[in-house]
Amino acid sequence: MTVRPIRLACLAMVLVIAPVPVMAQAGHEHAPGVPDIDAPELAQPGPDAAGMTQRVIALHDRIDPLASLLAGHAVHADRVLHLRIWYPAKPAPGAVPVTYAARLTGEPGHPDAAFTVPGMAYADAPAAGDHHPVIVLSHGYNNDPVMLSWLGENLATKGYVVVAPEHRDPPIWDRAKSPAGLLARPIDITGTITALRGGLLGPLVDTGRIGLVGYSYGGYGVLQVGGGRLDPESKVVAALPADLVSAYAGNGARAADLNTAGIRAIVAISPAGGAPWSVWGPQGAGLAGISAPLLVVVGSADRTVGYEHGPAAIFAQATHTDRHMLVFQGAGHDIGTNPPPAEMHGRLWDFDWFADPVWRKDRINAIATHMITAFLDTHVKGDASRAAYLDVPSEKSDNAGWQGDAPGYAAMSQGGTNPTWKGFWRGHQDGLILIHRAAQ
Repeated sequence: MTVRPIRLACLAMVLVIAPVPVMAQAGHEHAPGVPDIDAPELAQPGPDAAGMTQRVIALHDRIDPLASLLAGHAVHADRVLHLRIWYPAKPAPGAVPVTYAARLTGEPGHPDAAFTVPGMAYADAPAAGDHHPVIVLSHGYNNDPVMLSWLGENLATKGYVVVAPEHRDPPIWDRAKSPAGLLARPIDITGTITALRGGLLGPLVDTGRIGLVGYSYGGYGVLQVGGGRLDPESKVVAALPADLVSAYAGNGARAADLNTAGIRAIVAISPAGGAPWSVWGPQGAGLAGISAPLLVVVGSADRTVGYEHGPAAIFAQATHTDRHMLVFQGAGHDIGTNPPPAEMHGRLWDFDWFADPVWRKDRINAIATHMITAFLDTHVKGDASRAAYLDVPSEKSDNAGWQGDAPGYAAMSQGGTNPTWKGFWRGHQDGLILIHRAAQ
């Protein structure tokens, strides 16, 4: 590791297919990307199967935010970034879906918690088609991409290639190191996009159609990459070494290195970065550079990043973009992960990486998948017909009634004159708010 003046890092790509454990789905468990019977319309998987593979890219001589934070000045080093990739696939007859394995930081004084997640994707299956739109998916702090398989696999069946970097954050309880992520997270995401635009996946992807999705710290990351500018007066930003603050915050010479042009849409789930961090300034002035359409997904009882002064303020302050905010009333922070795996039911710390205290987790995932699909199809694929799912007749779903009778118990709203949100089953849409604001 060497100390050098701050400069643009050179990026080289190394393609690696990593072995992935393959085993049958066990017992009653099913892949989180397959919704339950009460899911709204667009939560259902698409016409393709999902494939899953892995790659490794080498980022050479890039700024190392964590080493810099510990040293008190800018430090450069090489970084190896692992990517988990879901894509439309045509598996061979008799192929068996993957089972994912990962681990999370354990409660202080206890070992890390290992877990498995049944998948519906097939390891290294032949791709179905080419020139697919790309979604870069950024996980939460000290999380793992496996925790977002509910979305990655589902979107792959709908014609997207989903690329999820493994950010490898410090342990979540080591809060003194968390400011390093303010630079590390967007650098990882921009490095991933640079690799994709440099031919990492060849003709499988259309890099002219890229969307960003991030959860929690990943939500901060995609907002920053989408045009955010850090406020040097923020206490968290100011915790970085002074030479990094002057270079990457405000109008610093390297501030634009944390942004990527040409993004078609941004989805921020429970995004960090608002108060009390206020990384874009107390009034969110640093969000002015975001122009891609934005969907914020949040729980109104989020105790980690807040609500009114956190994600809701980010939504209100990003005034230069057309934006929606989906609110799960009474839900907390953990709305961006899979339901709790079987191994995570033994200790509350482990359980709370995944579970919501109020909402059924599979229900959250299904509704979020429905709305995210509508949003990405509209803005990344350019499918104007999907906008009808976002054009709700009432901001509060509880106020959206049902007109007329339909045969049988189960009836799904087709929108139009029916005031129930399009794509939801009758009697299965309460507890939601969807707000839309046009760009100013």
